[in-house]
Amino acid sequence: MDPCKYQVGVCKVQTSLKQSSVSFYAVEFDLHSIYCTPGKSSCNICDRYTGGASDGKIKSQQRNKRLMGASPAPEEQPTQGPMPPSPVGYFTKQENIAVAGVADMVIRSLLDKQQFHDPLEAALRLGISSATWPLFGLLWPSGARLAERLATRPVRAGERILEIGCGLALSSLVGHRRGADMTASDCHPLAGAFLAENVRLNGLLPLKYRHGQWGRLLQDSDFDNPRPVSALALAAPDLAISGRFELIIGSDILYERDEAGALADFIDSHAAPRAEIWVVDPNRGNRAHFHRNMTALGFALSEQTIDRAALPGVAAYKGRMLSYRR
Repeated sequence: MDPCKYQVGVCKVQTSLKQSSVSFYAVEFDLHSIYCTPGKSSCNICDRYTGGASDGKIKSQQRNKRLMGASPAPEEQPTQGPMPPSPVGYFTKQENIAVAGVADMVIRSLLDKQQFHDPLEAALRLGISSATWPLFGLLWPSGARLAERLATRPVRAGERILEIGCGLALSSLVGHRRGADMTASDCHPLAGAFLAENVRLNGLLPLKYRHGQWGRLLQDSDFDNPRPVSALALAAPDLAISGRFELIIGSDILYERDEAGALADFIDSHAAPRAEIWVVDPNRGNRAHFHRNMTALGFALSEQTIDRAALPGVAAYKGRMLSYRR
């Protein structure tokens, strides 16, 4: 039996589950090889855990039971192919996303907020709980507003742009497609893998990705000027953000009060002496602390309301574009 190994550990076999133009894909097997059954259009493993992509006859109750990791009844056991070391409990979907100013982007994302898989506790060690684990892998309205803004900004020679808390990195993908020097960053252990897959789906050249995390995990060894840093950045410095950037962007990143100013300090540590910062905030109520901390670092604020009324099939949006310069 010949193995079929895919980038990002994604089994790209379409299941029988469909909703509008969005196709839901079989359970992914992260960092495992996937073996397909000869003569079938679907993975034997996928049949085992998604309820049978090839015949569609297994009841939804049985399919849900399998997704929760329960063992199938003896008659449900596959007849061919090796079993994976462990099932990965999340589904993905793929859809075309329209962004004014660029061609539609093809985006692979998590199916919904219910997806979770952290068997080795890689995310947990980075401070990511099961409740927040899926948030990186979803498209958010604020991210779309940021991507639209970047799509209309002239590309400037020699300018480096960093997206922080990128999640699915829609803005980075838009800027990259337009020829900007982009670096995407996030703290989620799967963000880089999803980015690589979406770069591939859109036929783009490789896009730089770095681990970027602000906050509370560890203190670095500079005791004269201690600052919080990520455990992963210390363990693998080649994965950490390096250098300075003329433009730093982020969407919906003011989700904590952050009175100590960890986010502002993180931005300051990666901003060029003359830099611009864009933050799209869906009115979460934490702007005051962030603004005070940014002001203390020498940044001046320009604020713009970017509310939008509801349209057919599109929810209303309320938020602000925060632009800082120094």
